[in-house]
Amino acid sequence: MKIILASSSAYRQSILKKLHIPFTSLAPDIDESSKSNESITTQVERLAKTKALAIAIQNVHIDSYVIGSDQLASFNGQVLGKPGNFDTAKQQLLMFSGQTVRFYTGLCLVHSATNQLSQIVETFDVTFKTLTERQVSTYLKIEQPYGCAGSFKCEGLGIALFESLEGRDPNTLIGLPLIALMDLFNSMSVDLFEHMQDQQTLDM
Repeated sequence: MKIILASSSAYRQSILKKLHIPFTSLAPDIDESSKSNESITTQVERLAKTKALAIAIQNVHIDSYVIGSDQLASFNGQVLGKPGNFDTAKQQLLMFSGQTVRFYTGLCLVHSATNQLSQIVETFDVTFKTLTERQVSTYLKIEQPYGCAGSFKCEGLGIALFESLEGRDPNTLIGLPLIALMDLFNSMSVDLFEHMQDQQTLDM
């Protein structure tokens, strides 16, 4: 059995390594643009599925399980974009001060040999501290998260901005909820414990 992560994200690869299972990573070449009148839940679900299928098609003759994932965040019903620069990022973070941002992560597992598919959308809420302009400016100058939706990296210094986190799996914040992933493998009668190895074996 081969496990493939349909992503080039170093963060997602780092999360998957927590399960101590051998896997490879391949970047899917897909159009990630949104569609008109598409809800945020539908969008992350569709893109996670599209990513997984794009890689599964390439490995149709191999007994592979392909993992696709996509994440978006919303605030007051609006999908959060990437700020691109300091001023926009500062405006976003000050808007979040004392407020809650919701993350939506679509997760899809495809068995390439049979086209069996299972998917789920996980949510996770982040409530921000009451932030001052000075705090936000200091954070941005250090982290420079201008290519990140919402202007923060929750896997980095962004944690200093948060008042509380609410969800069943903190890995959801970084785009790969492992509890849900275990559930998807179980739904396909795959016990990941049978494939877990110690780090020395994985590094060989």
